[in-house]
Amino acid sequence: MDSIWEHLRNLTDAQAIIGKGGFYLLLIVVYAETGLFFGFFLPGDYLLFMAGLFCATNVLDVSIYVLVTGLIAAGILGNYTGYLFGYRTGPMLFKRNESLFYKRRYVIMAEEFYQKYGGMALVLGRFFPIIRTFAPIFAGVVKVSFAKFTLYNFVGSVAWVCTLTLLGYYLGKTYPGLHNYLQWIVLGLISITTIPLLIAFFKKAGVKHTDETNINT
Repeated sequence: MDSIWEHLRNLTDAQAIIGKGGFYLLLIVVYAETGLFFGFFLPGDYLLFMAGLFCATNVLDVSIYVLVTGLIAAGILGNYTGYLFGYRTGPMLFKRNESLFYKRRYVIMAEEFYQKYGGMALVLGRFFPIIRTFAPIFAGVVKVSFAKFTLYNFVGSVAWVCTLTLLGYYLGKTYPGLHNYLQWIVLGLISITTIPLLIAFFKKAGVKHTDETNINT
């Protein structure tokens, strides 16, 4: 059991993924997080940033062109997998029993995000944890046209990967000593991507509480 939890901990540690697994494990993790419903706990944004940073400082032995191309492809394939999974399971996904790796509220969160932003949710959602995993699945559930999904899939993957990976690469080239402050960088990226979701959650909870109060009175 201890070894299983150790593997799970390593999968949430961007440094462990890149340092121990290298380029190919990096691709697998990005693929899983962007399309497999149990991949929502995997690091995404800061993994891409650190991949670019480590590429710039030669910790990750691969060219930036191969890195970016591979990550874009992994993100695209992951979303296709999520879409096809949602397309096949349909509304039954909302009735699935919850487990450690599946939370129904995450699908509902992705549904609300999609209803608010439409197809652009597949692009914007790339930059938010949980939404990134479940938005393509929900797009499959509601059977978004494959051509439309493909367009947003490609645009979203390119925007997400290029923004974060190239930012990490540029800063790594400009400030080689930046790797000494990785813990602060990770905390900053997690805060930036998580705070909007927390605000939306508490705002929704406040609205629900107000509605219940009005009904009771």
